[in-house]
Amino acid sequence: MGCSASSSLKDKKSETVMKAALKIQNWYRGYRVRLKARQCHALSIFQSIEYADEQGQLQLSNFFSFMLENYTQVCDKDPGLVTRLIGSTTQDYKNRLDCVGLIEVPDSYNGTRLQFPLTCTDLYLLIEAFKQQQILHAYYVLEVLFETKKVLKRMPNFTHVKTSPSKEITICGDLHGKLDDLFLIFYKNGLPSENNPYVFNGDFVDRGKNSIEILMILFVSFLVYPNNLHLNRGNHEDFMMNFRYGFTNEVLHKYKLHGKKILQILEDLYTWLPIGTIIDNEILVVHGGISKSTDLNLLHHVERNKMKSVLMPPVPLGEDHNTALGKKKVPQGVKTNESPSEQLTKREWEQVIDILWSDPRGRKGCYPNTSRGGGCYFGPDVTSQILNKYQLKMLIRSHECKPEGYEICHDGKVVTIFSASNYYEEGSNRGAYIRVGYGTAPRFYQYQVTGATCSRPLYHRVNIMESSAIRMLKERIISRKTDLINAFQLQDCNKSGKLSVGQWASSMEVVLGLNLPWRSLSLHLVTRDKDGNIDYMSSFQDIRIKSPVKEALSTLIETVYRYRSDLQIIFNVIDSDHSGLISMEEFRSMWKLFKSHYSIHIDDSQIDELANRMDLNKDGSIDFNEFLKAFNVVYKFDKLNKSDTKLT
Repeated sequence: MGCSASSSLKDKKSETVMKAALKIQNWYRGYRVRLKARQCHALSIFQSIEYADEQGQLQLSNFFSFMLENYTQVCDKDPGLVTRLIGSTTQDYKNRLDCVGLIEVPDSYNGTRLQFPLTCTDLYLLIEAFKQQQILHAYYVLEVLFETKKVLKRMPNFTHVKTSPSKEITICGDLHGKLDDLFLIFYKNGLPSENNPYVFNGDFVDRGKNSIEILMILFVSFLVYPNNLHLNRGNHEDFMMNFRYGFTNEVLHKYKLHGKKILQILEDLYTWLPIGTIIDNEILVVHGGISKSTDLNLLHHVERNKMKSVLMPPVPLGEDHNTALGKKKVPQGVKTNESPSEQLTKREWEQVIDILWSDPRGRKGCYPNTSRGGGCYFGPDVTSQILNKYQLKMLIRSHECKPEGYEICHDGKVVTIFSASNYYEEGSNRGAYIRVGYGTAPRFYQYQVTGATCSRPLYHRVNIMESSAIRMLKERIISRKTDLINAFQLQDCNKSGKLSVGQWASSMEVVLGLNLPWRSLSLHLVTRDKDGNIDYMSSFQDIRIKSPVKEALSTLIETVYRYRSDLQIIFNVIDSDHSGLISMEEFRSMWKLFKSHYSIHIDDSQIDELANRMDLNKDGSIDFNEFLKAFNVVYKFDKLNKSDTKLT
C-alpha cells in the first residue's frame, strides 16, 4: 500500500512538472514568434524606406532628361551648367602620368608600400594594414585603379569560368563597405588564389564606412589573380549613386587632397566592370536579375563602358534642338543624330538596367519594379523562359538584403545571396556566401559579424532594430507633414481631429507610398482615445524639422528636407571643383528647373529670400551643403530608447 501511494505521488509530481515544462515551452515559443514578428516589421520599414530612396534616385534621371530638353534656355543663363550636370568628368585625368606622376609618398608614411607588379605578398600586407585601420596612400590607390582599369578593358561583358568537383568557386553578394564581413569571409573560406576562386557580385561600395578599403582589397586580388577573382558591376558601382549613399563623402574625407582624382578615375573604371559571370555554361551570375526581354546575345556585345550611370539615360534630341545648340559642345551622355555612337541605344541601356536593378517575385510575368523604380519584377515563368532559352540551369543574384543572408525562390532556379551582415542595424540580418562546383549542389555558408551585440540577448537586439526603424519612419512622416494633414482633414468630416485606424492607415499609405503594416505600427506612432480612434496630429508628436530661418514657411521647409538628397547630388555635380560653394544665380537656375520638373508649388520669392539669408557674408554665393544641413530633424525627447519599445 505504501509503495503504491508513493508511486502515485511521484506520477502526479512528474505530470505537474511535465505540464509546467510544456507551459514554459509554449510561452517561449510564442515569445520567440512575437520577437520574430517585431523583427520582420522593423526589417520591412528599413527595406521600404531604402527602396523608396532608390526610386527617388532613379527619378533624377528624368530630371536630367528635362535639363537636356530645356538645354537652350539654361545655356543662355549658364552655358556650362548642363555640361557639368550631364557631362562626364573623367576627361581631366585620362593621362596616368599627369594624374599620378606628381604625387610623392613621403618618408614619414608608415603604411603599406605596394610593389608593382603586385604579388600575393602585397595582398597580405594590405589586408593586415586595413585590419590596423591604416589608410593606403593616394599614390598607391591611383596606381591600383589605373592597373585595374587596364586589365578590365581587355575583358568581355560576361566572364566565363569553369569549375570541377575538386575546384569550387565562391560567390559573394553585396558588401556595401562592410570590411569586417570581407575579413570574416576570407577567414572562413580562405583568401583568393588559383585554387580558391571567387565571384564578387557587385555593390562593393556605399552605406558602410570602409568602401575604399574593400575596393582596394578586391582590385589588388584581381590584379594578382586575374583569372581567379571575378568582379561584376552592381547598381552602386555608379558615381551618381555614390553621391547619395556615402562613398563620395568617404573618399573626399579620407583623401582630401587627391579625393577628386580618385573619384574621377573610379567613374570611368566602373564602366569597364563586367556585367555578369557564367559558370560552367549553366549558372548565370548577375547583380539584379532579368526581364522577359533579356537578350544575352545582345548583352554580350554591348559597349558596356558607355553605360556611365543609371541617371544618364540616352536622350535623343530632335533637329530643332541640334540647330538650337549650334556649335556648342553637346554634353557627354547625350545621344544626338550627329553623334550616334556617344552612348548606348535606349534598348541597350534598358537591357543593362534590368541586369543591374531587377528583383524576383512570386507572381508570374514581368512588371514594373514599383519599389525601386528601376528594372522590373520578374516571375518564375520569366525565369524558366530565359534560362531555357540560353540552356542555363540557375540564376544567382544579389541586390536584396535577406534575413538569413540568402534566399531560394522560383522552384530553386533563383538564388539571392547577400554578404553584408547587420546591414540595416546590429543584428538585423546574417551575411552569406555560396560555394558551387561542377555537378554538385550549391552550398550556403552563413555568418554574422559580432561586436558589442555579441552578448546581448535577442530581445535587446530587436529593441535596437525597432528603435532605429521607427526613428527613420518618423523622419519620413515629418517630411510630409503638410500633405498628411491635408489627407487626414479630408477624411475628418466632423472636424474632430480624430480618425479611425483604417482611415489613418490608408492616408499614411497613400501619401508616403510605403507598403507597411500601418495598423500594427499605429500603436507605436500615434495616440488613441478610449474608443480606439486616432488623434491624427499625434503622428507628428515629439519631432520637427529644424528651420535655418524662423520666417521660412513650413511647406518650404518640408520640401527642401524631402528633396535634400536630390538637391545635394545636383549640387555636387555642379560644384566641379568641390569648393562647397554655389553662386546665387546657379542656385536660382537649378531650383527653378527642379521646381518646374517636380511640380513643386512654392513661390520663387520664398526660396530666393531663404537663399539670401543663408548668404551670411553677402558675397553672392552660399555653402550649399551647409544650407542643406540646416534642415534636420529635431526630437523633443527620444522615447525610442526605452527598453519596453514594442511593435505589435
